[in-house]
Amino acid sequence: MDKLKSFLAGYRPDDREVFAARCGTTAAFLRNVVYGQRKPGEKLCVAIERATEGAVTRRDLRPDDWQDIWPELVELKEVA
Repeated sequence: MDKLKSFLAGYRPDDREVFAARCGTTAAFLRNVVYGQRKPGEKLCVAIERATEGAVTRRDLRPDDWQDIWPELVELKEVA
């Protein structure tokens, strides 16, 4: 979750709340994700990837099982 932590570090607390709301969650939940206390759901991963314009990807957020959830990304990784 280092990428998400670094990304959020650039925001003031109020802006983190706005970012979280854009992603459909709360800043408190994102903090739990960053510190490994919670795992982000599939929809939240996609929302974060879009909101960060790819700076934080689904692969970053779900490193252990992203290939099971989004098998189409495996093919993209192999091509790249």
